[in-house]
Amino acid sequence: MPNNQGQVSLQNSLPPCQEACPLHQDIRDYLFAIATGDFDQSLKIIKETNPLPFICGTICARHCEDECRRADVDQAVSIRGLKRAAVEFGSSPLPPLVKKTGIGKVAVIGGGPSGLTAASDLAGQGCSVTVFEREQAMGGAVRHYIPLYRLPDEAMDRDIEEIAARGIEFCYGRELGRNLTLDQLEKEGYQAILVALGLPVSRGLDLPGIEGEGILYALPFLKQVKREDFRLTGNPTVIVIGGGNVAMDVARSAVRCGAKKVKVVCLESPAEIPAFPWEIEEAGEEGVEFFYSRGPGEISREKGRITGLVTFKCTSVFDDRGRFSPTLEKECRHYISGDLVIFAIGQGGDPEPLRDQLELDERGRLIYNRRTFATSRRGVFACGEMVTGPGTAVESMADGRLAAAAILSFIKGEAFDAERLVKPVAIEKLEPEVREKIIPMARVEIPMLSPSARVCHFNQAELGFDRMMAMDEARRCLGCIAGAERIDDLCANCLTCLRICPYGVPIINSDGAVEIRNEQCQSCGLCVGICPAYAIKFKLPYIEQAAGSIEPAVKKLLKDRNQEPAVLTITCSYGELGTVETDRATIVRYPCVSKIDSLDLLKAVSLGVDGILVISCPGDREPVACQYKESQFWVNRRISHTCAILTELGLEPERVTLAVLPEPSAESFNRVLEEATQKFKELGPSSVR
Repeated sequence: MPNNQGQVSLQNSLPPCQEACPLHQDIRDYLFAIATGDFDQSLKIIKETNPLPFICGTICARHCEDECRRADVDQAVSIRGLKRAAVEFGSSPLPPLVKKTGIGKVAVIGGGPSGLTAASDLAGQGCSVTVFEREQAMGGAVRHYIPLYRLPDEAMDRDIEEIAARGIEFCYGRELGRNLTLDQLEKEGYQAILVALGLPVSRGLDLPGIEGEGILYALPFLKQVKREDFRLTGNPTVIVIGGGNVAMDVARSAVRCGAKKVKVVCLESPAEIPAFPWEIEEAGEEGVEFFYSRGPGEISREKGRITGLVTFKCTSVFDDRGRFSPTLEKECRHYISGDLVIFAIGQGGDPEPLRDQLELDERGRLIYNRRTFATSRRGVFACGEMVTGPGTAVESMADGRLAAAAILSFIKGEAFDAERLVKPVAIEKLEPEVREKIIPMARVEIPMLSPSARVCHFNQAELGFDRMMAMDEARRCLGCIAGAERIDDLCANCLTCLRICPYGVPIINSDGAVEIRNEQCQSCGLCVGICPAYAIKFKLPYIEQAAGSIEPAVKKLLKDRNQEPAVLTITCSYGELGTVETDRATIVRYPCVSKIDSLDLLKAVSLGVDGILVISCPGDREPVACQYKESQFWVNRRISHTCAILTELGLEPERVTLAVLPEPSAESFNRVLEEATQKFKELGPSSVR
């Protein structure tokens, strides 16, 4: 957790996905870890900024995908699906706690995403934290209202168990204003109190015909379905009023609860409806019928029983100033038949728990300072949807994180102002001439149960990626601003990088000097090894880490070789080839073997290996081809260049060989390795050794 204002932002310039994420997670790096098969490292990176990865990997709103630059080439990377893969296949604890203790005693009222995030962050900085929750389980709205087919309890439980393991005390059945007061908490020695309540009240409309049976409200309905196994009787036709994500949850739950037909009525047009597109699509697949641009006018009844809903045409939802003010043409009526009406038009806060404890405005809303998170009472802070209004779970988490930073500053006697925090800035879009050169790669869609299967139960509808699907999808990440940078002091402006870059990233600027546009770089690495002055480096240490592992690998190989030829094997770390394991080879993996430098190969020779086998993946494999242009051409050039140098030195050029696997399998790998080992054995021990 950031403990001062300068640390809240990771850096000033970020990949667009990372800037769009409310938590500013290091998406690029955790996707790279998945692409190279390191799910443990991926989960470790995720947990550095996200204490609820199991929840986010399942139901996150995907703000990151909305800004993914890959979408300008083909489709956005499935970032949320890959987060789920990391938590399912990886293993890593939350970051360690700060050793110092006794910094402060903090009470958090509300165990939803914002409260849990704040509690985790404060505990991570050494505070003693207690979370008070009115229900008998933590999770807030996410726990009680999001249907099981979207978020199984097991996913939530894993996150909450890890948070509890940080030494946080959970107190259940404690409700502010009923059996819990701020006075009581202050008397118990809490130095700061965070009110992190949500929006528990479902809104309705005062329509003619509203009185009587057959009227339900979204949140109570969803909670009954999830926690009380509520089912609809008599196969009713259900009319859901509302067009947001909660309305989609209600509609899809009604389908599973025994509704004969479900009809969604919303003010918005198809282009305006606020629910996420995938929620609308999946609801449609499950048989939900949509009535767009319709405003409810009257609930029709016969002998007290609902028979349908009279609607009016909605010509606009907002006024000229952008305020919610629907315009209905009452002369344009439409009758929608149905037996049951469920309102899903929004949620509100409950002011009663706060009365006589904190200052409220004339509408019963809590008054607080958005910049300091402070309420009218000293030492009492607020966050979450109660003060921000409806949003997504990850947005609430981000708000809880800022509130925790404000509380920590308060305890330490330091000033805090959210407006003065360094705001991250997203890098610019890809230039059209660069974008056009990127190899299109089809998005790997997350497997789901068929619509006919998923409507029969509340089992999770989304099956999730398997390991290989996740690795293939993660390879589609463009690695924004991870790649090449010019070292000004070394660059001789020889223009070599301009000639070999397959994406046209280096340019000559107005001063006549070479400029490598890092924000446009596709991280293929071809320029790094070809620059005669070594005046190019990668912004992130992918290449250096791979090259740095060669010497220790060779030393271990020579120590353990048992009279067999000492063969160093270098492979691509992506896809299936990156997962092949064998006790017959010492393997060094590069993020694409086209990034190998001839000097690294020569160093291995100088250390005494009997042979170096470079194994390249088949670049045209479906569904995911090699993401880098001209990789096969340049790895061949590097190997040929190395062999030429060996010849000039009087060494056998056959000591370094390249093999392209016909298929990326362990069988193919071992066959190529066996053939190469036999050739190296015929050459005999290295004369260098």
